[in-house]
Amino acid sequence: MKTYTGDRTIDGIQVLVDGRPLDPRTDLKPLSKNGFEWSYEGPEPAQLAFAILVDHLDDPQRAEALHEAFMREIVANFDNTWELTSADIDANLPALAR
Repeated sequence: MKTYTGDRTIDGIQVLVDGRPLDPRTDLKPLSKNGFEWSYEGPEPAQLAFAILVDHLDDPQRAEALHEAFMREIVANFDNTWELTSADIDANLPALAR
């Protein structure tokens, strides 16, 4: 099971998956030129949602289909510091696919 974490540090935004930086996957879908962000709806949270889903699902097409709902329902509601596991994502996917 993977664990995704985010933190706003003195050096800026830090998003990790199992302790390593999460690839923003702008090679597949460039939504933001400004990296990741969360706690609101916009291009930076959308990039984070897409990157998490691509990493978790290993399916860019499915991540594309779900990333906007994932951003609205999950990423936009993150606190300054957050943690999300693979199990958390799997538990929320059925509601997002509606």
